[in-house]
Amino acid sequence: MIDEFAKDNLHGRLRRDRKALLWKLDGLSEYDARRPLTVTGTNLLGLVKHVASVEARYFGEVFDRPSPEPLPRWQDHDGSDLWAAEDEARDQIIESYRRTWEHSDATIDELALDAPGHVPWWPEPYPNTNLFAILVHVLGETNRHAGHADILREGVDGRTGMRPEHEMQIDEDARTAYCAKIEQAARSAASAKA
Repeated sequence: MIDEFAKDNLHGRLRRDRKALLWKLDGLSEYDARRPLTVTGTNLLGLVKHVASVEARYFGEVFDRPSPEPLPRWQDHDGSDLWAAEDEARDQIIESYRRTWEHSDATIDELALDAPGHVPWWPEPYPNTNLFAILVHVLGETNRHAGHADILREGVDGRTGMRPEHEMQIDEDARTAYCAKIEQAARSAASAKA
């Protein structure tokens, strides 16, 4: 009974975080969805593409259920899953992610939490694992990258939140005053330590 509760709860959170990650692309220009927003090149569409490849590998290869989406061999990873090339359409990447969800969801639904899996890219003694551990791992990865997307989107146009129904109108004056208050506290703390 606890296994089904745990599985349903983790799976539900994964579904929630997938949607939150995709929502961060809503209303963005093609340029803003793709452009590097950090010194390492992190970008919003690249995060979606990366999380799709993570799910495809962990809920596919690990359980000998290869993804229907084309993936290079994990040994050949070159970072190309972290950004979208000019010939990759946004809709193509989003639809690939949604098909990956379907494949992942089928794996999660069909296997027990203790179903064995093997992660060849994990070092010894960790490669032999189970669905529970993979579900927790992928949920963590998805949640982590959805958090990155939150911050990146806020930097692009100030929009924040996990879901459209929780988004509030941006009050620039209130936001500026709030940031000034935090800046002042940081400066005061730094001066006190000097």
